[in-house]
Amino acid sequence: MATFTNQATLTYTGGSVSSNIVTGELREAISAAKTAAGETYRPGETVTYALSLLNAGGTAATGITVRDDLGAGGSAFAPLSYVPGSLLYYVNGELQPAPAVTAGPPLVIDAITIPAGGNALLVYRALVGETASPAPGGSITNTATITGGTSVTPMVVSETITVEEGASLSITKELDPPVVSDGDRLTYTLTVRNFGNQDAVATDNLTITDTLDPALTDITVTLNGVTLTEGTDYTYNEATGAFSTTESLITVPAATFTQDPVTGAWTTVPGTAVLVITGTV
Repeated sequence: MATFTNQATLTYTGGSVSSNIVTGELREAISAAKTAAGETYRPGETVTYALSLLNAGGTAATGITVRDDLGAGGSAFAPLSYVPGSLLYYVNGELQPAPAVTAGPPLVIDAITIPAGGNALLVYRALVGETASPAPGGSITNTATITGGTSVTPMVVSETITVEEGASLSITKELDPPVVSDGDRLTYTLTVRNFGNQDAVATDNLTITDTLDPALTDITVTLNGVTLTEGTDYTYNEATGAFSTTESLITVPAATFTQDPVTGAWTTVPGTAVLVITGTV
C-alpha cells in the first residue's frame, strides 16, 4: 500500500494561491499473507502452510506463480521439502483441481487464478528435514514470492517458526551376563538418553521404577558412576524385587548438535544418565 499526496494551484491576474494538501493511499489490487499452522517445529515432522491471496480489483488475476524457497533463504540447504500431493487449492472457498507443482526447492506453483473481488488459498505441507536446526534458538523462515499476471506487482511474504525446545527422553536396559545361576552376580544397566535441546532437570521429576525378576539380594546401585544410598536415593524391596529411584534424583543433560558444512545435515549426540543395579540372584 503506497501513500500519495496532491495539491492544486489557482492562478489569476495579480497572483496565485495553493489549495490544501490531500493525502491518499493506493491499494495494491493483489495482496498476500502466509501463515503456518503451528509456531514451532521438530525435525522429522511436517508443517502445514497456508498462503492467502486476495484480489481487491475489478478484474480477475490470472497466470500467477508462487515460488516458495522452502526455508532456504540465502543458504544452499533447504530445511523443508514439499510433501508430494499435499497441495490444496481453493478459490472463494471452493476446492479446485490442483495447479501444476514443481517440488523443488524452490517449490513452484503455477497457473493460479484469483477472481475479481475474490480470493485464492493454497494449503500445503512440508517435511522438516535433517538440515533444519534442532539446536536451541533454531528457526525456519519460509518465504514465498508471488509473480505473474498483468495486475500483480511482485511481492514477498514470509513466515518464521522456531524449533520446539525441551527434553526428549528414551530409556534402554541391558543385562550382564545374559545367563546366570543361583548365587551369581547380575548387573542391569539402564541408560536414559536426552535427544532434546534442553536439560532434563530435577523439577522434571524423572523416576526409574523396575521390578527385578528374579529379585536380587545384596544390591549396589550407581548413577553415573556414583554409589547411591538406599532409603535416600532409592527404595528396594528384596521380597518383591520392586525398585524405584527417588523422585528428582536423575537429571540428564541436553543433546549436543553439530552441522556438517558440506551436506548441511545436523548430527545429534544425546546427553545420557546411566543407572547400574548389581545384585545376587
